[in-house]
Amino acid sequence: MHRSRVYALLIDAPAAEAARSVDFWSAAFGVPTRSSTAEPEFTGLDGALPGLVTAVQSVDDAPRYHLDIETDDVAAETARLVALGATQVSQWRECRVLRAPGGHLLCVLPVESDPDHFAEHARTWA
Repeated sequence: MHRSRVYALLIDAPAAEAARSVDFWSAAFGVPTRSSTAEPEFTGLDGALPGLVTAVQSVDDAPRYHLDIETDDVAAETARLVALGATQVSQWRECRVLRAPGGHLLCVLPVESDPDHFAEHARTWA
């Protein structure tokens, strides 16, 4: 048995356009931004979507949106989603990158949110 929940919506922007994308989405949502030297590819859009982390991610790929799913068992959640029809396309750090039927990307990662918030909002899977 494991638990998971949608944790974040990422706005993936090609590296050359990432700064402009951050400026646009910050102004569009009317929210401040937050960046970290530990993960410079991510710029948070604080409060853009209540209940979800929202960020612009600088990528070496095409522009798109993707969801992050946090879980207390990355292997079990990845296996559950693969059984539903997703395919694993890569791994980045502890994150598993999957492609859902229809072509959309999603990431499965270890719990990032506050443990109490995770426990309150996560679904339990058998």
